[in-house]
Amino acid sequence: MPPIVQVDDLHVRFVSKDATVYAVNGVSFTLDPGEVLCILGESGSGKSVTLRALMRLLPRKRAVINGRVIVDGHDILSLSTSALSRVRGEIVSMIFQEPMTALDPVYSIGEQITETVRRHEKIGRAAAEARALELLELVQIPSAKRRLKAFPHELSGGLRQRAMIAIALSCRPRVLLADEPTTALDATVQIQILLLLRQLQKELGMSVIFVTHDLGVAGEIADRITVMYGGRFVEEGPTTAVMRDPLHPYTRGLLASTVHGQMHRERLRTIEGSPPNMEMLPAACSFAPRCRYAVDRCLEGVPDLHRPFPNRSARCIRLEEIGSMT
Repeated sequence: MPPIVQVDDLHVRFVSKDATVYAVNGVSFTLDPGEVLCILGESGSGKSVTLRALMRLLPRKRAVINGRVIVDGHDILSLSTSALSRVRGEIVSMIFQEPMTALDPVYSIGEQITETVRRHEKIGRAAAEARALELLELVQIPSAKRRLKAFPHELSGGLRQRAMIAIALSCRPRVLLADEPTTALDATVQIQILLLLRQLQKELGMSVIFVTHDLGVAGEIADRITVMYGGRFVEEGPTTAVMRDPLHPYTRGLLASTVHGQMHRERLRTIEGSPPNMEMLPAACSFAPRCRYAVDRCLEGVPDLHRPFPNRSARCIRLEEIGSMT
């Protein structure tokens, strides 16, 4: 079965009179039907920009996008405005990081869902309102009928995020994009939202791309993980394999710096240095200045993705040597 999402050599840069920021630099990946892919990385690595490029949600006058983005057979970067409007919602939909800014404060939750449904499916108001109630019940909002008339400011953070999920699912999309949807929530609510998303993904058969900087979130929800650094994918593989046996030095550093219950009087590990300046990316491995395994060869060019095992890849020229050291 062909992939439902295929991205080839995606580049995104933001241009202003003061500077050019190279946010995404040659990203390629696929997403299979029914698969959950997690893009993992620290803030500023290009995760959210990659996700927004899949729906062409970047500012037109500032963002320059190159490459190829195919979603369910639609060439996203070449679609007309009207065709793109149909694809958004019906084919691909998005859950944003902060529902309080994503939801319209002057319309009730029910109005926002019914408007979305009626725009795409051309059905009557009564049918759309029935769908809205069904969706709020689907995302497990208590007293769903009463919440239809509630405004965003009247709901807790967890309920607002559930309402955001309901809107994203309102037109039964085949692909769901989730941009750190649990970051603004407390730990207990985070787990509830993650379990809900995983349950809905299985029930509805959606493909999901989930962006996060949290290793625990990635391990909980993803079938496959890609690790992003400096606007490039530096490692990719099945979730269990990446978590148990990371290949790239950056992924190793991320996993080594996590806090867990077995730690007793141990010094916390860190990745020395700072992320690269995205205005002046080096023509070399962008992680080399922070890498404990770096040698002169690492500064001679951007490394290719190497595939030492089936379904595994990493952007490092010293994979075999590093593997033998550990």
